[in-house]
Amino acid sequence: MTERETWATRAGFIVAAVGSAVGLGNIWQFPFKTAQFGGASFLIVYIVAALGIGLPAILAEFVIGRKANLNTISAFEKLGYKEWRVVGAIGLFTGFWILSYYSVVGGWVLRYIGGSLTGAYFAAPAEYFGQVSAGMEALALHAVFMALVVGIVAAGIEDGIEKATKLMVPSIVVILAALAVFAFTLPGASAGYAYFLSPDFNALSENFAEIVPFAVGQAFFSLSLGMGAMITYASYIDGDQSLFGDGITIVFLNSFVGILAGLVVLPLLFAQGIDPNTSGAGAVFISVAGAFGDIPGGQIIGFVFFAVVLIAALSSAISLLEVVVSWAIDNYDVSRPQMAIGLGGTIFLLGVPSAIDSAWLGWFDTLAYQLLLPLSVLGILVFAAWVYGAPAIDELMKGSGLGEGVGLTWLWLARTLVIVAVVATLALGLQTLFLGESPAIVPPL
Repeated sequence: MTERETWATRAGFIVAAVGSAVGLGNIWQFPFKTAQFGGASFLIVYIVAALGIGLPAILAEFVIGRKANLNTISAFEKLGYKEWRVVGAIGLFTGFWILSYYSVVGGWVLRYIGGSLTGAYFAAPAEYFGQVSAGMEALALHAVFMALVVGIVAAGIEDGIEKATKLMVPSIVVILAALAVFAFTLPGASAGYAYFLSPDFNALSENFAEIVPFAVGQAFFSLSLGMGAMITYASYIDGDQSLFGDGITIVFLNSFVGILAGLVVLPLLFAQGIDPNTSGAGAVFISVAGAFGDIPGGQIIGFVFFAVVLIAALSSAISLLEVVVSWAIDNYDVSRPQMAIGLGGTIFLLGVPSAIDSAWLGWFDTLAYQLLLPLSVLGILVFAAWVYGAPAIDELMKGSGLGEGVGLTWLWLARTLVIVAVVATLALGLQTLFLGESPAIVPPL
């Protein structure tokens, strides 16, 4: 077995974990799900979910990963609970599943970077999206995006993932902040701020059961929870750094970037007179893209916007591929580059249906949100809080400088309120999955 790599610095781990969290979940999914589910009403539930459920869950993953220093499946066996490897396997499969269609969306972003410079989508954005979102061109760009991901992961932890994310994450924040300032100057943008930041509590109470599974699922998706990514990244920590401090930093920065993306997308929609409730995935790929054609310097603004979306997509995608590569190199005597190429190619093949027909992409995404993510997070929480218990507190408090009461509070929350919330989310998600009508990822054109 190859000697295990580690992060070069604590900052490297934090930035890589933030990069895993800050991805398409923030810039693509977050604005359009916010638009679909009532703006500020969705935002409130999301923030509560990120802090109240996401933070305890991410700490549980960190504890497992750092204590075991192994991949998301083998970690459970090393901790002495071989039968719980199934939880790690669910997480690994979830990340594998999500990356297969995530890469297809990454391919769309590549196409829109070029389309921005030429203004190809300005005249008829819906038709343009219909042409590039499915078919052979989408398949080819899916392959290009996966090749970029494979190249970064093949270079290793310190030389590949850490160096790449140290460049990517600050770039995302700076560019989004600049775009948010630009959106603020547009006439009519104030209506977007009102929709995004002023909650309608009557609408929230009426649609609570519909909003909750998607808001909690969004928190899981955007924090890279339940995908094995945070267990895997924590397994490369070499030292007694504060997991509690790192977790708070990652949740805060991730939520900040999602809100920042909303402050770009929603004011832009309202400034162009576009109804956010009908935008769907088109909030980025149709509505916002089309709006660039109506503003001064739209070609440059569009290029910059989709460039930051690409950076975010890559920073998350490399973490998902690393989950399966980490498992492979921990268990088989094969080099990292070989594993990255072989597993990346397999994920590409799984994504072929999503590239050829976007209805498949919608089905893959719905299954991930409603079933795989909450099921995986539930298994991790039950293990960390109820099965592992006291040693989990010891690992969490190591290097934190905090009193034991903080660890006991985390354990109590994870054992009770958080697990109840995840079970309720899973139940509502299953109800939507099998009895309801899930929102389409790609709207009818």
